Amino acid sequence: MLESKVRTQYNQVASIYDQRWNSYISNTLSFLKTWADLPPTATVLDIACGTGELERLILAEHPTQPMVGVDISEQMLEVARQKLQNYPNIKFELASASALPFDDVSFDTVISANSFHYFDDPNIALKEMKRVLKPNGNLIILDWCRDFLVCRVCDWILQRIDPAHQQCYTQAEFHQFLSRAGFCVQQSSKIRFGLIWGLMVATAMPYSVQSIDA
Repeated sequence: MLESKVRTQYNQVASIYDQRWNSYISNTLSFLKTWADLPPTATVLDIACGTGELERLILAEHPTQPMVGVDISEQMLEVARQKLQNYPNIKFELASASALPFDDVSFDTVISANSFHYFDDPNIALKEMKRVLKPNGNLIILDWCRDFLVCRVCDWILQRIDPAHQQCYTQAEFHQFLSRAGFCVQQSSKIRFGLIWGLMVATAMPYSVQSIDA
């Protein structure tokens, strides 16, 4: 199963993950925090939260933000718990994006960063995100984008050498996933960080009004 491969890979690198990917994490998650523009009282679920870096960035600005982070890697979560142990308003739980251990309509905002290309079944994951999201809530996803040539090359290589990698998608394919899951895109964009990393981001709402692509 793909999730077991992802779990094994990230358990192995958890202790050095922040250091190894420092520039990438800083650039992408700082961008995502600004893009999300979260109200400080919004209840936030971060899916595939890793070592809790997005939580750290958000809590530095809004220290009482109620947040829950989930990940399938026990070791990544342990790093996150240690990093943010002084914040009683945040919890980290071991969980898969395809089986979230939360009640329906529990969160104002659901976020997933740099993980959509790992999902074994994006359709199931998105249905779970929609289930736990409040009717007027926002889903915000940032991930690699195959519309960029370098990302297409990286995707082709990773599918052959990295057993944990599933696949990247174009922005159009990504939006189709969202539409099939009952979301309407409110805002979207493609961005680039350095020479390699081409990403896409979207904010979507369940059963919402006409979408506007940036």
